Amino acid sequence: MRREVPGQLVIQLTDRCNALCPQCGMRKTNTFPRSTLPVDDVKRIIDAAAENGIKVVSFTGGEPLLLLNDLVTLTNHAGSAGIKYIRTGTNGFVFSNSHRSVFRSRVTRLAEKLAATPLRNLWISIDSAIPAIHEEMRGLPGVMKGIEKAIPIFHEHGIYPSANLGINRNIGGERTKRLQEDAFSENESGGESFYEAFRTAFREFYRFVVGLGFTMVNCCYPMSSNHDQETSDLKPVYAATSEDRVVTFSRREKALLFQAALDTIPEFRSKIRIFSPRTSLYALIGQYTEGTQKAYPCRGGIDFFFVSCEDGNVYPCGYRGDESLGKYWDMNRNALKNSFGCYQCDWECFRDPSELFGPLLHVLSDPFGLLKRVRRNARYFRLWIDDLKYYRACDLFDGRKPPDLARLRAL
Repeated sequence: MRREVPGQLVIQLTDRCNALCPQCGMRKTNTFPRSTLPVDDVKRIIDAAAENGIKVVSFTGGEPLLLLNDLVTLTNHAGSAGIKYIRTGTNGFVFSNSHRSVFRSRVTRLAEKLAATPLRNLWISIDSAIPAIHEEMRGLPGVMKGIEKAIPIFHEHGIYPSANLGINRNIGGERTKRLQEDAFSENESGGESFYEAFRTAFREFYRFVVGLGFTMVNCCYPMSSNHDQETSDLKPVYAATSEDRVVTFSRREKALLFQAALDTIPEFRSKIRIFSPRTSLYALIGQYTEGTQKAYPCRGGIDFFFVSCEDGNVYPCGYRGDESLGKYWDMNRNALKNSFGCYQCDWECFRDPSELFGPLLHVLSDPFGLLKRVRRNARYFRLWIDDLKYYRACDLFDGRKPPDLARLRAL
């Protein structure tokens, strides 16, 4: 019997972008032929995905809102096809020039367009709790003030955007930025300094986005295209990677990063809906300190897939670019291997749900093996139960509903 979880499809509509983010290979200053998927092809992909039981579709870029009319068309098409969870996001360029008199009417029109679709979640990228750093990284001066002004407008239209933090060395300003200039120390004091710097940075970030008016937040784990031990076999087809030092971390640094996030999240779970599952962070810490025995393998290429705008083909994920599966509508999902255990990257879009569904699949396939695993690692399963309770209290992070803070505080 094939064991599977609700399918997810990430569709890269375009690699066009108008921002300068050093952590992304699609920044506008990078020179390469840009591509955009034809709308009719995306509709065909969506129809096939619905027939295959895909429940989650994410439209990504580049910058998806450069194709707003197409995005609206495709979101409506996905909803009509029966896709329940539809997501997209923005680098925030639409919130620039908030000092102009037309700003409110412009954002209102955008909110109205998106609210009229079955879009469930909209994310807005935020790179730092320090506005000047975020705006410099994005090349979007003054955009943070525009985001702050836009959030209440979206709330008025029943859309509750999520702040999307791409973890990087600049998130805490000079406190974390200077760490990229100093050689990381493997000794205890060096590790403590690194951990404390990012622990403080995460605290400041969560306070900052709450203050901006966000009711939901997520973290993207750092992805580098440097050929290190973790990614040596990867050939990314999704150019949301960079060789820049700002997103390049050693194994030891990654473990400390994830530990800092794991320890900080409980302080803020009652104040804002935090999508990042502590189960996944705990498993990643184990992966980078003890190996993969504490983590469940990624479901990329089994239940989760990525469609590239460059060639229109489907891949197991955005980072296994040498494993093209051809056109999605020709792919036989039931013929795919169900035993591939991949731990090669930290792409949270696939790793987080894989970790959350791991124990459920385990109990179906090997209940006694799961019991043994629980005995060996009781803390993992305590975190997992807590995550499930929290996700339920967050209405599975429905971005069309306001948070029930009383319910979150009661956990």
